[in-house]
Amino acid sequence: MFKNISLRIRIFLAMILLVLLASVLIVGVTVYQYDEETKEYNIDRFGRKEDNTRKDIDFELKRNLLENLTTENLSTIFKMRIFEISSVHNLEISIYDLKGNLLISSTSTAFDNVDESIISLRILNELESNIDRRVFKNDEVENISFETSYTYLNDLKLNNIGVLKLEFSQDNTMQQKELNAFMYRLAYVYVFMFIIAIALAYFLSSYITRSIKTISDKIHETRLNKRNEKIEFDSGSTEIITLVNAYNRMIDELQESAVKLAQSEREQAWREMAKQVAHEIKNPLTPMRLTVQSFERRFDPEEPNIKEKLKEYSQTLIQQIDVMSSIASAFSDFAKMPKQHKEEINVVEVVKLALDIFNEDYISYSFTEETLIANLDKSQLIRIVTNLVTNANQALEGQLNPKIKVTVSTDNKNIEIAVNDNGKGIEEDVKDLIFEPKFTTKTSGMGLGLPIIKKIIEAYNGSIAFTSNKKEGTIFTVTLPKK
Repeated sequence: MFKNISLRIRIFLAMILLVLLASVLIVGVTVYQYDEETKEYNIDRFGRKEDNTRKDIDFELKRNLLENLTTENLSTIFKMRIFEISSVHNLEISIYDLKGNLLISSTSTAFDNVDESIISLRILNELESNIDRRVFKNDEVENISFETSYTYLNDLKLNNIGVLKLEFSQDNTMQQKELNAFMYRLAYVYVFMFIIAIALAYFLSSYITRSIKTISDKIHETRLNKRNEKIEFDSGSTEIITLVNAYNRMIDELQESAVKLAQSEREQAWREMAKQVAHEIKNPLTPMRLTVQSFERRFDPEEPNIKEKLKEYSQTLIQQIDVMSSIASAFSDFAKMPKQHKEEINVVEVVKLALDIFNEDYISYSFTEETLIANLDKSQLIRIVTNLVTNANQALEGQLNPKIKVTVSTDNKNIEIAVNDNGKGIEEDVKDLIFEPKFTTKTSGMGLGLPIIKKIIEAYNGSIAFTSNKKEGTIFTVTLPKK
């Protein structure tokens, strides 16, 4: 389907698609960048809170200078202080023993929540294996981001005595609203840009393909049998100029080829016509020559019936001369279109008149209306019908039950004359040659009958066609306009 789209539409769609793709990529990058910046801001903010909170925790541990600072002392040291530190830094603080059991928390529900009352073994292993002895988790649920860190608490000898969990939540709803507002404004800009892009793509695609369309139109109009005009371009791209120059060179070469071809066809036609005329003239000349030679040998002025023989001799020569005259007339009729003398005639009566010269009782005639008036040449119509019926009659040689049916009908605008025979039909390999000059399937004749009537019919803007099946017969159909 895409192959059938014109180049102008392809360029237009490609430019629009490029704008859409760029817009989608920009929107995607913008949203991604905004989310990443929000995430980094929250992490940095949590990092600052974590550092400050850790300083307060360490200060509290140093302030309670106990000689034996142990895990069991942690809940006592931060019993009241943990809430104050949590409130100052606005985050939740939980302290666990080294096995992950909760000792004290600023969250009142921490001991009731199983997930908060104990640290998973996986986190403890990560805490132990990490170089910086710190585990950080970052999650987001319904525009609320949660940052959580786990670190060790140490005594004065830097021995691990507990695990400190700091948890901070940040509502990103405001940032999301700002992002949505920004996207709405960006959408208005993109809609405006898209409208401009459509207009620009339309004019650019039209401008780019205008030269190509001009060349395409010229190529479609190029014909071998007429004079073709060259393309004149004052400006254009290098590719277009190259294409125009190639087309103009092709026109020059085509013109030269057309001249040579026309000259060759004329010469060939004259040669063929001369051969055909010579062949047809030789046919009557041979008996004429033999007749003259015979008369010369046998001529005796004293013979009693010399006048009868002289008359017989003269009639033989006149007969052959008439044959030569008919040959000349046939070639003359084919070479020039017979003049038309149009008049209003009743086609039904004229066709009947043409059939009157045939005496065969197997020729039938039918018509759909008694009167079918058309503006035609009466003699030429008779010639068309006579030729078709004569050919049909010759196709019935050897047929046991010969039939020829002539039908005249109309479709309001045209008149159709059909000649149907049940003869031997036309061979498949010669169907394309039926209307060719000099072609004939008969042992005699010049093969000019059908070509001449075809020229007559086409002069009326009519048509002639046939259908034929071997051993079933042939139907010739002539279509002629009424006016």
